[in-house]
Amino acid sequence: MFTTFRGGQSGAWRVTAFSAVKGPPLQAVPSLSVVHSEAIALPLLPSRTSWRLAGVASHVRYVERGEKTQLAEKQEGLGRPEASCAALIPIRKSADWWELTQEERRRIFEDQSHHIATGLKYLPMIARQLYHCRDLGEPFDFLAWFEYAPQNALFFDDLVRALRATEEWSYVEREADIRVTRIDLAG
Repeated sequence: MFTTFRGGQSGAWRVTAFSAVKGPPLQAVPSLSVVHSEAIALPLLPSRTSWRLAGVASHVRYVERGEKTQLAEKQEGLGRPEASCAALIPIRKSADWWELTQEERRRIFEDQSHHIATGLKYLPMIARQLYHCRDLGEPFDFLAWFEYAPQNALFFDDLVRALRATEEWSYVEREADIRVTRIDLAG
């Protein structure tokens, strides 16, 4: 199952903030759509979409059994009605990161940067899903999607700030931060 994020003129999410954290920016857009499908479909006709990023939800990596159990117990699902705020954070890591072995990446990811331990502090307030896209020829390696209620926006800012201050983030060569709110179609 592929998930495609399309930035453009329409979508179920209204863009409220758009920044290039590191590296070249994506084109700023007013809306974001999120589509889940069994294939990555390209438009047949020219589209008003400014950009398209696709990824695949995969198994959890760099976790030990106890961590995986804790994540499963605390994690809330995406699509909760109260979670009307979200963030899409596309990330590309450097060639130096990918030259490391799996064990070396795990050591930096958790033993030194405490990525999992930090994330656990913010569950279940913030739901998240990581989409892998490195092997799809996409411009980013990962698409991190987070959903949270408006009252948890400051907690989300704390989470992102903590993760960006780690050794792991020294391997990030391109990152964007796109904040959105769900469009209320009933109102």
